[in-house]
Amino acid sequence: MALLALAARAAAPVSVRADSPSPAAATVVQLRIDGEIEPILAEYIVNGIQQANRDHATLVLITINTPGGLDTSMRSIIQAVLTSPVPVVIYVSPTGSRAASAGFFILLSADVAAMSPGTDTGAASPIMEMFGQTVKIDDTLNRKILNEATAYLRSYVTRRNRNPDLAATAVTDAKAFSEKEALDGKMIDFIATSPEDLVAKLDGRTITRFDGSTVQLALSHPSVVPVEMNGREKLLSRIVEPNLVFILLIVGVLGLYTEFTHPGMFAPGVVGGIAILLALFGLHMLPVNLSGLLLIVLALALFVLEAKFPTHGVLGVGGVVSMVLGALLLVRSPLTGMGVSVGTAFAVALPFAVIVVILMRAVLRSRTWKQQTGKEELLGEEGEVIEPIGGSAATGLVRVHGELWRAASPSGESIPKGARARVKSVDGLTVQVELVSPGTAAS
Repeated sequence: MALLALAARAAAPVSVRADSPSPAAATVVQLRIDGEIEPILAEYIVNGIQQANRDHATLVLITINTPGGLDTSMRSIIQAVLTSPVPVVIYVSPTGSRAASAGFFILLSADVAAMSPGTDTGAASPIMEMFGQTVKIDDTLNRKILNEATAYLRSYVTRRNRNPDLAATAVTDAKAFSEKEALDGKMIDFIATSPEDLVAKLDGRTITRFDGSTVQLALSHPSVVPVEMNGREKLLSRIVEPNLVFILLIVGVLGLYTEFTHPGMFAPGVVGGIAILLALFGLHMLPVNLSGLLLIVLALALFVLEAKFPTHGVLGVGGVVSMVLGALLLVRSPLTGMGVSVGTAFAVALPFAVIVVILMRAVLRSRTWKQQTGKEELLGEEGEVIEPIGGSAATGLVRVHGELWRAASPSGESIPKGARARVKSVDGLTVQVELVSPGTAAS
């Protein structure tokens, strides 16, 4: 099959060595974890490993640089690594990178674990953060979380012939390790300066797989196929970022609100509908806190009330505070930096408050305006009587807004020619008028 599916996703095949690969050259599929570990990134890694297996690649090389991520996404990646028929190498690279928290779990699950000089790993204690501070949880619950995480780590680290006791301290004591400390502690297998150096060191090496079998790696003159996220995965990975999810949610609400309060504009409704659906997708993928959503809904209600009642900004300020708090509470995530930032929360909440209040006040003000088109615009208008009204002639003529209307007096009073009359109602093509008293006659 010649790795057609992988080559289609790759930017350009790159040879590790300068020599041209022979027809029987080994193929190394290179994947990349760069940033927080979330569902779309996990999907990309899992799909890449599965495709490498379908195409009978020689090796899967995953470079990693992550502060951690979601537990469910981490476990999906680890499961794919442990069950892969093709050996998987995980390499903390480039220099200055880290494999912290969930990244530490993933690193130690590999058939071969390696790090670049100047990198670190560990600090894998399960921690919840909110507003930049650690959330305190019940001691019993804390022990349950730590014990389960430690047992999970030991379950495969022991099978990989790594140091389970030292690895467990990264969970129980939040210890972190430099590349040399990790190597000396028998948690990783190599320190390599580059992917080329790592592949060279692996050539001819016999490794033990998770199932206990052994494989000798033949990596002479390998061809490296870097596989990037496809267009769909890149788009979805952006959508599931908490800041963008919050922005899409607010844009969607604002678009639909504008369409409902100003029907017939269409564009705000279309944009709002698309934004809401994308936001709902992101919220479905992320660990969402219901309290955050309720605070955002409360903020919208406060903004509407601010426009209806003269509260001198009290409800408006309350709405801004409620929306900012709702944004910060919206996404519950472990120590990854994930979550709506304070800057984004304020940057969205303040303009949203101003726009909603202005729109609502415009709607409320418009309800007091007199209709400017149609027959209703004649109500209350005054005009000159051209033909007498009442008496022997039941109807006469009156000029209103430069137009001649057949006029009648509902009270039966006579209105002479030249008098001023006020329109009381419109009945078909006949207006019902009354004589304007001298005190209110138009000058």
